[in-house]
Amino acid sequence: MDYHFFYHTMADGTVKQVNPFTGVEVWSVPGRAGKPLSESFGSQSPAALERHDQEAYCAFCRGRLLETAPEKARVVLENGVFSTQHRIPPSTYHDTDPVFRRVSNLFEILSVDYWRQNYNYKLSSRNIRWKENYLADPVGLRHVMDILDYKMQRSGRSNEEISQVSMEDRLLMADSLFGGGHELIIVMPHYHPDAQDLEDLYATGNMTDEEHYQYYAFIIDAMMDITANNRYARSISVFKNWLQPAGATFEHLHTQIVAIDEWGESMERQIKMVVQDKNVYNSYGPNFAAHHNLVFAENDYALAYVGIGHRYPTVEIYSKSTNARPEEHTEDELRGMSDMVRAMHAAIGGRVSVNEEWHHTPMDSIFKIPWHVFIKLRINTPAGFEGGTNIYINPLTPTDLRDRIVPRLYQLRSEGSIANSIQIAEECKLKPNPLQYYKAT
Repeated sequence: MDYHFFYHTMADGTVKQVNPFTGVEVWSVPGRAGKPLSESFGSQSPAALERHDQEAYCAFCRGRLLETAPEKARVVLENGVFSTQHRIPPSTYHDTDPVFRRVSNLFEILSVDYWRQNYNYKLSSRNIRWKENYLADPVGLRHVMDILDYKMQRSGRSNEEISQVSMEDRLLMADSLFGGGHELIIVMPHYHPDAQDLEDLYATGNMTDEEHYQYYAFIIDAMMDITANNRYARSISVFKNWLQPAGATFEHLHTQIVAIDEWGESMERQIKMVVQDKNVYNSYGPNFAAHHNLVFAENDYALAYVGIGHRYPTVEIYSKSTNARPEEHTEDELRGMSDMVRAMHAAIGGRVSVNEEWHHTPMDSIFKIPWHVFIKLRINTPAGFEGGTNIYINPLTPTDLRDRIVPRLYQLRSEGSIANSIQIAEECKLKPNPLQYYKAT
């Protein structure tokens, strides 16, 4: 393989990279790595945390359940058993203590009106019944009206304008709360149980492996429910914006799920690459990474390596499964993938701002790409140079990022904080063509 074109080191130490799948060009220049992968994202002396009896620090907290849209589902833990409750009646919100909650995003990327006006989309019969039952409860009706008022206020309408909106129009607007295609999976709690200051937020790495597996299973359940109720969706975007530098409105752990009516240019390009070479994800993924000693973690079901050609330092986690979509994975495969992703978050640390992105085969594609997750460290800001040249300056070389994460993984594993099944650095098998997705085509 002609790897030199995509990744090479200049005499002065500059590492030039081109992402094989996107064509993005990135340089890591000596002297630009002054911002370390640290445990501090805010002030040097953050304010002490003032504890509340009932968590009510933001609209995603337990103490403010009625400040989000009606709950499409929640996961509860009772007597050591996780279970999922769907379409929660409004009068029962406080009957159980949720571990995760699923609600509509009040400010959708693709709104119900987008689907309605472009495709004549209508709520499914199941969601219509849920909406009718919810609004028949006085608590539910008041909840929905308050949410719509808030949404209109944030959209710039005056109180007088809001008061003139008819009940008929309000009920039409409420469709977005019961059948929209942009949802949030909210994690409880807001702060780490041992939090001392305002930056001790509850982060992905604070979960146990079992909690993170249940979290991933809940996300996948939501993806399947969205597509079951919207025949026009062709793909699903899943992403997490952790902390404000990554785009988070609330610094409260949550994942977003968005139904989309097309694949997007990047996915179109990658599917074409698979058509031309079924093994391209092995060739330019783990085989490439292993050639440059960038694979640093592996278990029976997934592997992790430092990606090249990303605007931000990026860890790529790939499923080895023949099953190319998240919902097609067996329980063991999903657990293996979940354990690996959580280990990466734990090693990076909860005070580093990151984006987590899922990439997987679109639902209407007959050609398969492996399910993979990117964790992008938002420790740099693209600026004028990047805009003028389309060459992005990444402050960490791939080996810099690897060498900062590996010692932390060893420490976490020795403490029992991540799965013992995760092999690290030289322990990795590095067998050629470890991704088995191509066998599904």
